Amino acid sequence: QVQLVESGGGLVQAGGSLRLSCAASGTDFSINVMAWYRQAPGKQRELVARIPRGGSTAYADSVKGRFTISRDTAKNTVSLQMNYLKPEDTAVYYCNALHWGMDYWGKGTLVTVSS
Repeated sequence: QVQLVESGGGLVQAGGSLRLSCAASGTDFSINVMAWYRQAPGKQRELVARIPRGGSTAYADSVKGRFTISRDTAKNTVSLQMNYLKPEDTAVYYCNALHWGMDYWGKGTLVTVSS
C-alpha cells in the first residue's frame, strides 16, 4: 500500500511562485508514474502534469511553460514548481501514483492565488 503526503501549498499573489512536494512510502520499488492533479471549487479533478519513470513529462495546456514537474525516482518523491501563478490556478492539488496497476492519492494541499 502506497501512502502519499503532499506539502508546500499556501496563499500567493498572482505572478508568484510555489513549489509542491510529495513523498511516497510503502513500497521498495520505483513507482511507475507520478503525477499532480488539481480540483477547483465546483469543477472536476484534472491532470496538471505527469512524469513516468524513465519517460517524458506531460502537462495540461493551461500550465505549459509555467509549471515544471520533476521526480527523484530512487526516493519516490515528486515536485511541482509553479511559476507565474494565476487566480485560476487556485485549487486543491493532489499527488497521484500509478504503481503496479493501482492508483494512489494523497489528501491534497490547497493552493490559493489572489489577484
